[in-house]
Amino acid sequence: WRTQRSGHTSTVLDLLPRAEALLGTGAQSAEMSYFAHHQPEDKFDVLHSDQSVNGEHEVTGAEVDAIHRVAAKYYRMIIMDSGNNERAVNWRAMIERTHQLVVPCTNVEDTAEAGARMLEALTNRDEHSRRLAQNAVAIISKRTAGKDPNMDRIVNDFGPLVREVVTIPYDKALTSGVIHFDALNEHTKRAWLRAAAAVAKGL
Repeated sequence: WRTQRSGHTSTVLDLLPRAEALLGTGAQSAEMSYFAHHQPEDKFDVLHSDQSVNGEHEVTGAEVDAIHRVAAKYYRMIIMDSGNNERAVNWRAMIERTHQLVVPCTNVEDTAEAGARMLEALTNRDEHSRRLAQNAVAIISKRTAGKDPNMDRIVNDFGPLVREVVTIPYDKALTSGVIHFDALNEHTKRAWLRAAAAVAKGL
């Protein structure tokens, strides 16, 4: 929702039927431009999920594997974005392929609670999931300007659950529309660089 679109409307569902061809020896990196949406200013590509109103396709674990294999062939770093449905097969398939877990939250109670519950579920699942949870980075963003006592409390609550907690200040450039790094104020840029450094420590 918050990224630029290239000259097409392709989503992950358009890539899936072409996955085996894209993994073939004759495939070229330029073919990904038919499916991924390049962000020219910030230099990354986005593979959109299906946002159609009448969409009924639920991505399977096997399809997550196919998408990941394609992405791993063409990109050196893969960032997977998801909801917190820990019971979903596709969510579990994503976790199985994860090296560094990032838990983004805001200073809104329900998002922080969902993140904490997800970490608890991972801790109790298996050894790989437990390590991901313990090594996770929680990023807490302020949704509103001004002092908010919830921030300190949420940061303190996440402290024992993860390896590191990073806070992001309120920034009007993050409230709506397409996100561009250069549009952020300097304090926000520095905060996100600290967040990126915290994540990189676990890779």
